[in-house]
Amino acid sequence: MWDEAQFAFSLVVSGLSIGLMYSLIALGFVLVYKATDAINFAQGEFVMLAGFIAAIAAGVQGMPAIAAVAIAVAVMVAFSFALERIVLRPLLGRPIIAVIMATIGLGAMLRGLPPITAGGETRALPLPIGDTPVSLGPATLPPIQIAGVIVTFALLGTFSWFFLKSRMGIAMRAVADNQQGAMAMGINVERYFALAWAMAGIVSALGGVIWGSMLGVDVHLALIGLKVFPVVILGGLDSIVGAVVGGVIIGVVESLAAGYLDPYVGGGTKDFAPYVVMIIALMFRPYGIFGTQRIERV
Repeated sequence: MWDEAQFAFSLVVSGLSIGLMYSLIALGFVLVYKATDAINFAQGEFVMLAGFIAAIAAGVQGMPAIAAVAIAVAVMVAFSFALERIVLRPLLGRPIIAVIMATIGLGAMLRGLPPITAGGETRALPLPIGDTPVSLGPATLPPIQIAGVIVTFALLGTFSWFFLKSRMGIAMRAVADNQQGAMAMGINVERYFALAWAMAGIVSALGGVIWGSMLGVDVHLALIGLKVFPVVILGGLDSIVGAVVGGVIIGVVESLAAGYLDPYVGGGTKDFAPYVVMIIALMFRPYGIFGTQRIERV
């Protein structure tokens, strides 16, 4: 009985840490949707691109890891600004499907970019945080997962304060609620759209560094974006707290499925278990646990 309890505890702790790392990616997705009402289907490719930038910078002789991370953040912010200005801003006022298709096409382009420019091999992204596992009772976690948890909570606190207390955050919430009303009040909607994408670029850069350091950097890193959808649908597309809660639930479900079901079916249950949870959640809570229900009058 005690061994079984220790095994379950280890699975839950591992699931919590992985889930919070999923939340780190989902935060970028939520930030864009919360401010612009657009769905970024290229979120995983943003993470992959940031990982490649950091890995290439870290490979430069004598480049400190912190400098490589700073370069990745700066490039992703500039890339996100340029993307919003050149590609997405001309789509303002168009049907939302136009933005969705634009991000899907962008994702396909970004997946093809690294093999052409940087080669197809997996690149290491070492961070100065050590390799010795950290013991949490009967569970052990690699330091990179601990770092991911810390970064996620730091961003959660920062963005929560930004949207609740700062003038810019309140203005961004106004833009998300009613773009025409915000424009009538003198708010520069286009500026806040660009700010939202820049913030998503920062999140993508940090997520790319964390996940790239744990898994290695190659084109398959973009697949981590697939885990964003059950996370944000479960937590709520427009909720920062929901992204964290959804990530925790999905991470724990994955871990428990891998620990208890994989031995009976030969593996792979953790890959589809989150989508089963997502479908069930859509049946009973289509707006997510913390999502905002929208009622449109025709």
